[in-house]
Amino acid sequence: MNIPQNITKEDLIKAANRIIEEGIPRNAHSSTYDVFYKNELLPPKLVVSYANVFRNGIELDRNSFDGGIGTDCFKLLENYGFEIIKKDSIYPILMRFIDQSETDDLKTLIYPKELKGLECKVSFGKGVKAQIPWISFLKKPNTTNKGIYPVYLYFKDKKIIILAFGVSEENLSNEKWGIKITQTISDYFSENNLGKPFRYGSSHVFKVYNINRLPKPEKFDDDLNKIIEIYKINQAKIRSEEVGSLNFKITNFLDFLNISGLQMNSLLVNRFIASLITKPFVILTGLSGSGKTKLAQAFVHWICRDESQYRIIPVGADWTNREPLLGYPNALKPEEYVKPDSGVLDLIIQAYLQPDLPHFLILDEMNLSHVERYFADFLSVMESGQDIPLHDISAVQNGVPPKLKFPPNLFIIGTVNIDETTNMFSPKVLDRANTIEFRVTQNEMKNFLANIRPIEMDALTGKGAGMAKSFLEMSKDTSFATTDFEVINKTLVKFFGELKKTGAEFGYRSATEILRLIHHLTVLEDSFTTNQKIDIAIMQKLLPKLHGSRRKLCPVLETLGSFCINGNVNIINDVYEEADFDYLGVNVIYPLSLEKIARMYRGATDNGFASFAEA
Repeated sequence: MNIPQNITKEDLIKAANRIIEEGIPRNAHSSTYDVFYKNELLPPKLVVSYANVFRNGIELDRNSFDGGIGTDCFKLLENYGFEIIKKDSIYPILMRFIDQSETDDLKTLIYPKELKGLECKVSFGKGVKAQIPWISFLKKPNTTNKGIYPVYLYFKDKKIIILAFGVSEENLSNEKWGIKITQTISDYFSENNLGKPFRYGSSHVFKVYNINRLPKPEKFDDDLNKIIEIYKINQAKIRSEEVGSLNFKITNFLDFLNISGLQMNSLLVNRFIASLITKPFVILTGLSGSGKTKLAQAFVHWICRDESQYRIIPVGADWTNREPLLGYPNALKPEEYVKPDSGVLDLIIQAYLQPDLPHFLILDEMNLSHVERYFADFLSVMESGQDIPLHDISAVQNGVPPKLKFPPNLFIIGTVNIDETTNMFSPKVLDRANTIEFRVTQNEMKNFLANIRPIEMDALTGKGAGMAKSFLEMSKDTSFATTDFEVINKTLVKFFGELKKTGAEFGYRSATEILRLIHHLTVLEDSFTTNQKIDIAIMQKLLPKLHGSRRKLCPVLETLGSFCINGNVNIINDVYEEADFDYLGVNVIYPLSLEKIARMYRGATDNGFASFAEA
């Protein structure tokens, strides 16, 4: 349904006033943007819907028209002078703060307790009205009484608000702003003939706003985002220096996994971490509910200092381009780049600005949509090292660069469930990742049921943060396997020849990554045998690309299976068709790979087709 063209400004004002008087109905709240009117935040679509009542006598069905930047709904409101702002905007908070500062009301309950990932505190005075009310943004252990923090200071007598690099006055803090900041508030007052500030003269100026000439809402948000970004980077460096750098030990993570109640096979954990260190793109596939997302979540909780270092994003079935991850330039507002609500773009920018800290992007149910459609830019720059172009607008004000590098400290983990609602991965995707299959054995299920208890992720949080630097250093190690080099090479060449028959042979990149994977497995766990490491490499780098019809696949699977076992064995009768075959038997060379190949063979014979993901 189109929005009627005869709606006037008066209709919109009446609608806004009605919402203020009656309140917002249930299920009518907005998701991303609000209309800011009379210091109130109102849902844009509801305002337009009600406006039609006053003009045409009927309430518009809000599902019949779109909201958002560039839509007819937003154009109508903006054309009549209504301000539309993002939900996390500081603008309405500041406007309410300024108005309340002119009253005797000292209450602060209406203000948010948290904003932009930091604790938010507002003060108009305690018992007595303050001469300089303030809004501060804090990250523990900083407090307003002892610490450093971004802060808005309202010098009412001078009609200015200063966004400052705040420094506590009551108790001097050991923490310092780790950047070159020279002009204190006392300096600013002196240079502008304003006399002496009543308080807070030792804090440093970032931005100054004249109350009579306030900028647009976007400018406030852009300035606050910049100072908070500086603050978070500074805090991360301080915490890093406090904790120090410990050598990365996978046993420490396994110990905390046990404490948290998350039961994971230690071999699987070793494979997962070795894969991340080898290449920062890992795919976790297999049985739904087998712990794929939980393992990824547990690791980032353990190794990250705070939540700003990771995002867990559920992939939508409607993702057809890169916008859910990277956003898009606003054609109607050249000064604005629309960031995705997912926070992925902010994560990448932060990772680039904090090279000493690992950052993680977990894409949950990655194949709900075609991966190549929304992830193509990432797949490309992982190999080329080139930039991802974002925009060519020099006037963009919200901190988004025109080009984006793929930070070497950004690790991407995709989880995959295979059913009729999902899409298969192409060889291009699989070739660029280590693919780890999750399965649950009967013994593992028996042990789980006997020891089941709640999972406590808080037990993991930050416990491995002191090993983050060591983890990053390991990920920069591009060494190849050196032990049993001839055995490894001979095995790879043998598998290459057989895989080539189905068009699933591997290239130089995969060969290189296999040798690096084997090297990192050696570094993480020195008890692995050469055959165990080769087995893991075959399972993660060679078999995932296998797929095809029974006629095409079965002969190759017969030969591949024979590579995985010693002795005079009929691979079909004695292994593939033997329900109770012992894959851990002494004559099995590569148990992981053989068991997988057997499942694929049975899938091909039963269904006429098989692939790694479905077997």
